[in-house]
Amino acid sequence: MRNTLICKAPILAKRHILVIDDFTMVRKMIRETLELADYDVHETCDGREGLEALENAPVDLVITDIIMPVMEGLETIREIRKRFPGTPILAISSGGGNKSLNLLGIARRLGAHSTLAKPFTPDALVTRVRQMLAERQTDRAATSD
Repeated sequence: MRNTLICKAPILAKRHILVIDDFTMVRKMIRETLELADYDVHETCDGREGLEALENAPVDLVITDIIMPVMEGLETIREIRKRFPGTPILAISSGGGNKSLNLLGIARRLGAHSTLAKPFTPDALVTRVRQMLAERQTDRAATSD
C-alpha cells in the first residue's frame, strides 16, 4: 500500500454578485470592474428578471438600480428582503433627475444594506462591495458560534 500525501492550498470560491440595472453600459462597467476584482457577476435588466435569477441561483450580494422599467428598484428591494432575507443589497442611483427625492435613503429604509450614488468610480464600487461582503462574513461567523 502506497502512502501519498497530497497538499493543496485551500480553494476559495469566487463570490457571486447579481447586478440589476436597465442601462447596458452601467451593467457592463460594473461587471467588468467586479470581474477584474475576481468576482463572478451575473446581470439582469430589471427587478423581475433579478428575482428570477435569485430563484435559480443564490448570490452573495445584489447590486440594484432604483429607477428601472418593469419592476423598479424599491419594489425589488422589498421583494428580496421578503424572499431572500439574508442577501445583502447595494442600492445605486443617480436620483432620476429629482434631487429633492432621496431615493437612496428610501432604499436604505426598505432594506438596502448600503447605497452608492451614481456616478461612482470603479474603486468606490469595489471598496463598497468588499466592505459589504466582509460584514456578511463577520455576521455569519458570529451567528455560527
